[in-house]
Amino acid sequence: MSNLHVTETSPPPPSSSSSAESDKKPLTSLFEASGKADMSAQPRCGRVSKTGDTIYSCRDCVLDPTCVLCQDCFQNSTHSSHNFKKRVSNGGTACNCGEVDVWRSAPYCSKHAPTASDPTGREPPSTSSWQEVPLHQQPKASITGATVTMNEPICLIDTGRDGRMSVQQEALQILEQIQQPVVVVAVVGLYRTGKSYLMNRLAGKQRGFALGSTIESKTKGIWMWCVPHPFKDGHTLVLLDTEGLGDVEKGDEKHDTWIFCLAVLLSSTLVYNSLGTIDNSALEKLQFVTELTEHIRVKSSDHRKNTELMLVFPSFVWTVRDFTLELQLNSKPITADEYLENSLKLKPGSSPDVARRNLVRQSLKEFFAVRRCFVMDRPASAAKMKRMEQLTDADLEPSFVEQAQQFCSYIHQQAPVKTMRGGRGLTGRMLGSLAETYVEAIRSGKVPCLESAVESLAKIHNSRAVAETLDFYRTEMTQKVQFPTETQEALSTVHSAVAKQAASKFMKASFNDQDEKHLLQLKEGIEKEYGELCKRNVKESRKVCWSVIRRVFASLEHELSKGSYMRPGGYNDFRSALDHGAQVYRSEKGKGIMSEDILSEYLEEKNVVGKSIRAADQTLSESQKKMEEERIKREEAEQRRKLLEEQNQIQQQAMRDLEESNAENLRQLALKLERENENAKLELDRVLSAKLKEQEEQLEGSHKKRIEELKDDIKKLKEERDSVDVDKPVPEKKKKKPWWKKVADGLQNVGMIAAVVGPGPVKVLGLGAVATGAIINMFD
Repeated sequence: MSNLHVTETSPPPPSSSSSAESDKKPLTSLFEASGKADMSAQPRCGRVSKTGDTIYSCRDCVLDPTCVLCQDCFQNSTHSSHNFKKRVSNGGTACNCGEVDVWRSAPYCSKHAPTASDPTGREPPSTSSWQEVPLHQQPKASITGATVTMNEPICLIDTGRDGRMSVQQEALQILEQIQQPVVVVAVVGLYRTGKSYLMNRLAGKQRGFALGSTIESKTKGIWMWCVPHPFKDGHTLVLLDTEGLGDVEKGDEKHDTWIFCLAVLLSSTLVYNSLGTIDNSALEKLQFVTELTEHIRVKSSDHRKNTELMLVFPSFVWTVRDFTLELQLNSKPITADEYLENSLKLKPGSSPDVARRNLVRQSLKEFFAVRRCFVMDRPASAAKMKRMEQLTDADLEPSFVEQAQQFCSYIHQQAPVKTMRGGRGLTGRMLGSLAETYVEAIRSGKVPCLESAVESLAKIHNSRAVAETLDFYRTEMTQKVQFPTETQEALSTVHSAVAKQAASKFMKASFNDQDEKHLLQLKEGIEKEYGELCKRNVKESRKVCWSVIRRVFASLEHELSKGSYMRPGGYNDFRSALDHGAQVYRSEKGKGIMSEDILSEYLEEKNVVGKSIRAADQTLSESQKKMEEERIKREEAEQRRKLLEEQNQIQQQAMRDLEESNAENLRQLALKLERENENAKLELDRVLSAKLKEQEEQLEGSHKKRIEELKDDIKKLKEERDSVDVDKPVPEKKKKKPWWKKVADGLQNVGMIAAVVGPGPVKVLGLGAVATGAIINMFD
């Protein structure tokens, strides 16, 4: 296991930001560090604003415009000198100070800076500071927030001595930490053609993937390098360098075919690297593309198999190295893309030889909707190229440097996020599961199936997303709520913010949740967790209230135990002591939502004692005693009414909280489905455009069968595209009555009892116990 340098952040506070979400679980269970890793959690603020509080957002530094700072953090940060926005909070918004994954720079104020030597809270030093250290001594990956930076590639898929492929656990453990969308670029091609050099340039490094100057193939299996995407914030660029095809020492064409298939299946952009020119010989070396239909399975579909594969296959980029020709056709200049498309034109004729020559050309057209080409001059002399890792751009031919930069710019800016059919995007964690699914199919002698892979991903990640999101909600609420809360609104404010962040977390971690089954499980789980928190809030409040009762009424209880009030004039002294104790009790803070309920319960008990004292007090006339009794009944009735009203308000707040949580879940689900539908439309548009272009070309030729196939493909693609409704609403489902509806029914029953029985038999019902029991029992 490699040595890792880990910078871990605590779970993020409740926030209005949906993109600031990330899963920051301890890494000790996943990485066995050979050196001592820094596992200390970075400090954060997380203060939840109240209505009317001033909050700030820095336009210069945030990655997510919904991220904010509280007034204290803002005034103690460098953002006060930036382009910032000031506004009044509506309540429930958490300060994002210290959440390093949602800030472009200066994520900390001076109060929450991780070290005294870093008062501005700037990001940790970049990995460029490690370049003086030999690669084998550098940590393999550093993790800050949700971003993983590997300082050198590691093997993702290897072939054992038994000839069977396997996914390497070390690589999976790193992918496990990447919960951002991934842009996956894989390079394939014959061995010793300079594939690894291109990938190093894409990573922005001079060395990384192994280069070589001999006839021996350096890369074995598929190697992986994960780096922060240079242009897309919140994304990770995953580079896959594959074993060179056609290595004579292997003598195993089947192995080469599987390497090529895996590169196609795992990537969102496939780079094919070759030397010289695109001619018949070069195309014949791409025979692997003609075997894709035999080694990748799709279940029944309205589309032809080749069209279905085109919908999920990556973009195709052909890089032609050591290119020596002039880009001209019929004495007119052409682009590299036009050069590629001209090379892929089908040869006329129907002989077996023509059919064989056209097979690769037709396969490239049928499988890859987006095709690009980059040609590059020879980078340097033969002598210099033997030490390519040591050469800087100044040592290379200027034309090559420019051409290589054009290639890198295209990949960085145009390579799409890895998605599955229907526009469902993948995170690094899902990519790891996908690799395992495909390799396991190959190991078992089966053919990888695209639909089975989707089902496998959903099965693995949706249940896990529910469990992890509930754990996140539980942990955040435990950390942020101090029991008992003074009001139900105080608990509600934190719940709303955490539940919103939990919904965002689930949406990012879930995959193809059919019928929102797992979202419903999450909703019910959060309802149960919130019910338990409300229940705990009640119990903790009762505990604190009784503690205060015992303290403030201690002298009264002492006098009662001595019988001091059983004397003439004792009743008035008893009432004065009781009223004074109640006044002191009410002035105490921190008793929680059951404050009046417990006081009423206590006063009712004392009113029973007071009745005996009143009867024994000879200074009171019978009419005075009767008037006092009626007064106490009226007070008890009024107090009872107030308590029922307060408990009903608490119940209504709890109902609103969960209704709002459900609405937030549906809102975020609608946004996710809208994004996936937009991606699906783009996917269909991309393939439809390719089909229309080929149809136009074929009309000029004589391939009648192909023209008919294209007509059918185009018709079905248009029908599917029209059926994708971006604005389709999320349907509401009939669900069983949640606990908060039971609470509503229960409190209504309590109110009915009070209305029917009236204010008289307080002693029998015990008002405080009834109200408290109603809350506690109905949360069960």
